[in-house]
Amino acid sequence: FILTDDQSPETLSCYGNTLCETPNLDRLAKEGLVFDDAHHMGSWSGAVCTPSRTMIMTGRTVWNIPGANGPGLSFPKSFRKDAAQQSLPAVFNRAGYDTFRTCKNGNSFNEANALFATSRTATKRDGTHEGGSAWHGDQVMEYLQQRQTNSAKNSEQKKPFLIYFGFSHPHDPRNATPELAAKYGADNAGPGDAPDSQAPKLQVNWLPKHPFLHGHPGLRDEEKVQGVLKRRDEATVRNELGREYACIENIDRQVGRVLKQLEEMGELDNTYVFYTADHGIAVGRHGLMGKQNLYEHTWRVPFIVRGPGIKAGSRTSGYIYLLDVLPTLCDLAGVDVPDVVEGKSFRPVLEGKTQRIRDVLYGVYCGGTRPGMRSVKTDGWKLIEYDTLDGQVRETQLFDLSTNPKEFLQEHQAQAVVSATGNTPKAEQVNLAYDPKFAEKRRELEKLLKAEMTRLNDPYELRTNDR
Repeated sequence: FILTDDQSPETLSCYGNTLCETPNLDRLAKEGLVFDDAHHMGSWSGAVCTPSRTMIMTGRTVWNIPGANGPGLSFPKSFRKDAAQQSLPAVFNRAGYDTFRTCKNGNSFNEANALFATSRTATKRDGTHEGGSAWHGDQVMEYLQQRQTNSAKNSEQKKPFLIYFGFSHPHDPRNATPELAAKYGADNAGPGDAPDSQAPKLQVNWLPKHPFLHGHPGLRDEEKVQGVLKRRDEATVRNELGREYACIENIDRQVGRVLKQLEEMGELDNTYVFYTADHGIAVGRHGLMGKQNLYEHTWRVPFIVRGPGIKAGSRTSGYIYLLDVLPTLCDLAGVDVPDVVEGKSFRPVLEGKTQRIRDVLYGVYCGGTRPGMRSVKTDGWKLIEYDTLDGQVRETQLFDLSTNPKEFLQEHQAQAVVSATGNTPKAEQVNLAYDPKFAEKRRELEKLLKAEMTRLNDPYELRTNDR
């Protein structure tokens, strides 16, 4: 189970990226299944990774996990300890697996993390072998090589393994190796006055600023990212994209090392390989830099699975959450799923029996001013509601994702934006929430969102304004 930190699906070629080179992840996609509608459920904290990773560990929904907070929510003192005993490592330890974890420090469910039989954690974001992604790769390589050595000494069947292979990148500071930074026209010290000719082009949904206040004043991700701060100019965003791509290519190299080692051990064809991220991120899209929003580039996550019984080169919608990972792993391994798990196994999707496991997806962000943002998505339509800054911002966005998958806004049609991105959105590629022709669709999704908020124990109510 491979998990990156802050990676939008839009950074990978299997999701349409033509510049960031990831041959090993491309291989996973060609030999496995790519999910187009994989999401994290959301966050009640500016550290979005904390609830996301806790949902992965527990298979519980966002308002029912350790750390969840809001009016009326109450959990017994024993809740964290009890939840840990039904978490991913605990379940697989009891099933006879050898469990191993490498990952960044912090921002997760520590009581569960401590239960891995072997755990080697450190936050590694330097542009060096010892201080970057290669360090995490080294930990997995050492584990596998030791396993190989032990197997040679002992012919008895070894325990099956569960490897949680986490990275600290491409989360900022995106300190790339000098070689890869140069390849993508990036400078770890910050941008020059003009973009480097090798730097990635601006994303088509880039904006110089978000059209209304974000709702989380002083948010680190929007104001204090090293080398970016509050700037959203072309040179700054392109430099940061170059650094991001360099970090992702380095991650890809580590994945390649591990795949090669598994092949040499004769284990790869009997191993399921999952690749995903704790959430997406903006890095300039819609005028935002962080992960505290519900646009598709941030609410979605990359998700690729390769393994026995999975059709090579296949693709699906999925409609999965990261919290579905635990029951799915249990299903594949023949392990009983704890009764407290709320996620669903997507094994039927992996086996090509169905395209998706649910019909509706719900998203939340309320780590800033509350009640915050909510989203609902179904059958190609998506609604985002904003109620932030003590009622100063009450906005609604409605997108037909079949015709507007990048969620273009009216602001993307401004001549300065078109000149910078080289992309002219079509007239219908805008927010449709205030168009009378789509009033019924908006009401339909608002009703659906309210039902999902109730079903999932969301402790807040949204207030919205019509224009």
